[in-house]
Amino acid sequence: MDKKKITLSVALAVYNEEQNIRRCLSSVSGFADEIVIVDGGSTDRTLDIAREYKVRIIQTDNPRMFHTNKQKSLEACRGVWILQLDADEVITENLKSEIISVIGGRSGRFDAFFIPRKNYFAGHWLRKGGQYPDFVIRLLKSGKAHFPQKSVHEQIAVNGEVGYLTNPILHYSYRSIDEYWRKSDTYTSFTAQQLKDSHIPVNLQTFFSFNVLNPLGIFLSIFIRHKGFMDGYYGYLFALFSALHYPIAYRKYVERIKS
Repeated sequence: MDKKKITLSVALAVYNEEQNIRRCLSSVSGFADEIVIVDGGSTDRTLDIAREYKVRIIQTDNPRMFHTNKQKSLEACRGVWILQLDADEVITENLKSEIISVIGGRSGRFDAFFIPRKNYFAGHWLRKGGQYPDFVIRLLKSGKAHFPQKSVHEQIAVNGEVGYLTNPILHYSYRSIDEYWRKSDTYTSFTAQQLKDSHIPVNLQTFFSFNVLNPLGIFLSIFIRHKGFMDGYYGYLFALFSALHYPIAYRKYVERIKS
């Protein structure tokens, strides 16, 4: 298919997302000119559900740095514009209208756009704590951006100017406390490996930094500086759970170098 005939592509990299993929694909089906899915070897019903929609599936392995597959999804898109999504995200009707306006010729000097996200945590939409508006670069011109593939929470790197959209993506990031800790296990394991790769010494100084200073700084930033307290009990839980990332990662790191 001629690339010039495709105005908007949606790029997804997935792995075992049967709980989320239908909601995501339903929100962009009929809106995008093509949907590209890079699957990292899902063993659940992710691909069966995806095939119910008009999608192009690329099957590959599941690398430790998941952004490798996100980059593959960008490179496989043939549209002039690319909307990069995660499987647990949903595009609203208002955001669709705004995107159509942008790709219809109102992008001006911008080669990419930040889009705000509303983040879902254990049955609640978080309004503060840095969780809304949680700006992420997701709409970009083909060939103008890439994933650096260095950090699990990195932004897309853009070769050009970046603007802002106003309507949010709905991000069903943590539907329950259990789901939070399942995902956290992956993130802390990745951080532990980064510590190992960087040969961080295990001593009193690093113990204090990773178990006291870092978690305290994270908690105060989310709960106080970014007003997470305005989300009440769930704002407190989110700040507390986030603060535990580095102590857990440090413990995993120590276990790895001792094994």
